[in-house]
Amino acid sequence: MSAAAAKVPPASTGDRISQRHFSALSQLIETEAGIKMPASKQTMLEGRLRKRVQACGLETFDEYCSYVLGPNAPRSEINHLLNAVTTNKTDFFREPRHFDYLRETILPAYRSEGRASIRCWSAACSTGAEPYTMAMVLDDFAMKNGGPDYHVLATDIDSNVLATGLKGIYPSELVEPVASDLRKRYVLAAKDPKRKEVRIVPKLRQKVSFGRLNFMDRHYPVGDPLDVIFCRNVLIYFDKDTQSAVVSRLCERLAPGGYLFLGHSETINAADFALTTVGGTVFQKG
Repeated sequence: MSAAAAKVPPASTGDRISQRHFSALSQLIETEAGIKMPASKQTMLEGRLRKRVQACGLETFDEYCSYVLGPNAPRSEINHLLNAVTTNKTDFFREPRHFDYLRETILPAYRSEGRASIRCWSAACSTGAEPYTMAMVLDDFAMKNGGPDYHVLATDIDSNVLATGLKGIYPSELVEPVASDLRKRYVLAAKDPKRKEVRIVPKLRQKVSFGRLNFMDRHYPVGDPLDVIFCRNVLIYFDKDTQSAVVSRLCERLAPGGYLFLGHSETINAADFALTTVGGTVFQKG
């Protein structure tokens, strides 16, 4: 065997994450956030972590991996790692039929019951488009029908997107799916048109509370039972066992008769969770 052949390759180079370190990072990410990180995601992970390497004052992935995977890794950096790998695809009125069902079926039912208020939860809120969309629908219905009052809880594992949601400031093009009458009522244009930004009106921002929540936690500290839970396009990132555990915990927080919304490509066996399918990926708790 030649001397060259006998050399042990380095753990990683400055440009790539080694297979050993990628495997360890993948395990950490899955343990912390439940997110599967197959080998096909390595290039994506490298691209997202380059800024963290620089932010930590390091030069190579090898140094960063030793830092974040070490026994003394600061909790803050693990959170930065999780922020970097989460997918934050979000739009106002994404999957609009769900909001039609909320407006046309759920809210009239609660109104006919004489409910004074309802609690809703956007359980993977990203930068806030989903909870603010919910608030627009809820506020519009309450204004036209004399109630019910409402509050929206918005949670995500990514602290960066929560900060964006709390500010309620978005690029102008992001609110294009919002109907013109709702846009006039609930969206403020920047005074300087060159900024091409809008902000959600204070009335709605006051109705939405943002907080960090990890689906891997054993308990979801969200207060009183929820009447409506949106948890859309999240389960697709989890394995089957994690999906089942997350849905079970969501259902624990759902009030009797409450509704759970999943993404259009996500499927569950409703009976396993004492749910009834009432619409396309819309379920009601018995």
